[in-house]
Amino acid sequence: MKDWELADPIDEGGNDLFLTLNGISKKFDSKQVLNGASYQFEQGKIYGLLGRNGAGKTTLFNCLSGEMGMDRGSAILEQDGQVRELKESDIGYVYSMPILPEFLTGYEFIQFFLEANPELKGSGEDINAWFDRMRMSQEDRHRLIKGYSHGMKNKLQMLLFLIAKPSVILLDEPLTSFDVVVALEMKNMLREMKRDHILIFSTHILQLATDLCDELVVLNKGELSSVPSDLLHSPEFESSVIELLKDEPHG
Repeated sequence: MKDWELADPIDEGGNDLFLTLNGISKKFDSKQVLNGASYQFEQGKIYGLLGRNGAGKTTLFNCLSGEMGMDRGSAILEQDGQVRELKESDIGYVYSMPILPEFLTGYEFIQFFLEANPELKGSGEDINAWFDRMRMSQEDRHRLIKGYSHGMKNKLQMLLFLIAKPSVILLDEPLTSFDVVVALEMKNMLREMKRDHILIFSTHILQLATDLCDELVVLNKGELSSVPSDLLHSPEFESSVIELLKDEPHG
């Protein structure tokens, strides 16, 4: 889906949550990072966002999350037939480098998060039940976040989105810091979460993308384009993606 300014009409059947990017552009000094990026994402799929380092994956995520403004373009959310601009509260952003209050324990942080967002307390699960779902031990949940591994911090980030249930979840290289067992747990959790969310997963690891994602989107020369589904699990997949990306300047 590239080289279009407005999204195609949305199919009436199936999922009821769509995110449409229309001509998003972002420039830093003389470098055009995003150049009219357009795509439509839907609930029920995990999308892999592929691109070389410096291609603009994090810039795109920052524009969608409100971390930075776009120069041109728009992001539109359609939910239950209602169409509106994407808001910061619609986004859950799993950063590659977790930003957490390291002076709190994991338990204290989740407790603070629920107290700051009282509308979320109707979930029917207490704090320990949430930690149980994440397979975090009693010792870990009552340990200072400062002592968490990188993977544990990413787990805690994911727990926030299990509780808050944002419409769109952006994941910036989160699984690369997990060991094999925890990575498998997180993959299974993401597969479960995709039923209720739009999941966009940024990575440069092709094997991870093919293993986890339902659809692959390539960011190349500032534009978004899809990888044909019949190519995804074919022997030619890796060479085709590399061919597509090799002319992208490496940042």
